[in-house]
Amino acid sequence: MSLLSAIRAELGMIRMTMSNAVRLHKTVGVRVGPSSGSGPGVMVGGGAPVVVQSMTMTDTADAKATAQQCIELAGAGSELVRVTVNTPEAAAAVPEIKRRMLDAGCTAPLIGDFHYNGHLLLTRYPEAARALDKYRINPGNVGTGKRRDEQFSMICAVAVENRKPVRIGVNGGSLNQELVMAKMQENTDRRLGMTSEEIINECMVLSALQSTDLALECGLRKDQIIISCKLSRPRDLIAVYRDLAKRTSQPLHLGLTEAGMGTKGVASSAVALGILLNEGIGDTIRVSLTPRPGGDRREEVYAACEILQALGLRSFSPSITACPGCGRTTSSTFQELAERVQGYVREMMPAWKTAHPGVETMTVAVMGCIVNGPGESKAANIGISLPGTGESPNCPVYIDGEHAMTLRGNYDELATAFQKLVDDYVERKYPARRS
Repeated sequence: MSLLSAIRAELGMIRMTMSNAVRLHKTVGVRVGPSSGSGPGVMVGGGAPVVVQSMTMTDTADAKATAQQCIELAGAGSELVRVTVNTPEAAAAVPEIKRRMLDAGCTAPLIGDFHYNGHLLLTRYPEAARALDKYRINPGNVGTGKRRDEQFSMICAVAVENRKPVRIGVNGGSLNQELVMAKMQENTDRRLGMTSEEIINECMVLSALQSTDLALECGLRKDQIIISCKLSRPRDLIAVYRDLAKRTSQPLHLGLTEAGMGTKGVASSAVALGILLNEGIGDTIRVSLTPRPGGDRREEVYAACEILQALGLRSFSPSITACPGCGRTTSSTFQELAERVQGYVREMMPAWKTAHPGVETMTVAVMGCIVNGPGESKAANIGISLPGTGESPNCPVYIDGEHAMTLRGNYDELATAFQKLVDDYVERKYPARRS
């Protein structure tokens, strides 16, 4: 075994040890998904790997468009897909959405997101209640006063009847105001000195725990309940989930309510979720990115997968290491090649992960000059080191730490040749499943 191979093997053992050791918050396992015919379902909590989920942004009443986006999100790595169910038309479309997904071979569990009128839609559209694999309830807007518990109980009764799990999803922006006002008054009367942020955080946790108790009283089992307490501020999110993890063994769904756009959204999510996950808190995650107009909804799935992959908790897709660029790399060739390779890998992953077990652990390097290029390329399973400004127009390719060949040519020629080498490596290193 070469030194590089030994180092890679040791790093793999370290990552495996971290992955096993990091699950410090012990939670109940909740299976989301059918037990008959249309997929094995997905386990959330109970020591299962952290699960990625996302949400569509189509009009749910448009069954064709919504099903297509569900399929795309699942193909990108979303293991659970959620749709808003806010109108009678949306509820009526749910069974067709599910059928279209299954017809396309997509078995990702389908979750219904309910606010305000979930008790009505789930009781009036029983086919939708049966087609959905999980219901999301927001205890902050399920009703007010006495009606809140009654309407919450109605949703739980439907879940019990259909043997479906629920997520009790508390949001900072739609928190039970009666609870907040009571805690504010208590803070004043008892002179507790709590800040408004601390009171909101406490109310988030209380709402989740009280709602869980009510759900259990309504007949749901512990292995049917997932909890979330979402805010938009990373530091508050971290504080709330640390508190929540001490007070419940229910599996926890992590995510900022609104992460934001672009770099801000990714950075905020990575900081908040990364800290919690590294402490062993969290069983399923969503990165709630605001897409650009006409943008790709799958970006939030890619971001969630990258967070888990960066922590060594999961492997979803080959990791692409690419040169950041500097004054030595005035040509854009390495950038274009890295983008092309990344796009190709994402395009091929749905087929690769089915036919080639283990391909998600592959590492690829596309480097831009002689400083770090050869070293990073040797450390990857397959890597190419492009010439920097003024360097000889040679592109050494390294496979499993060994110099395999040197490529030359223009961008299209290099891209075509390197892409074929990646294909060949996948076929050779990750043999196809035996039927």
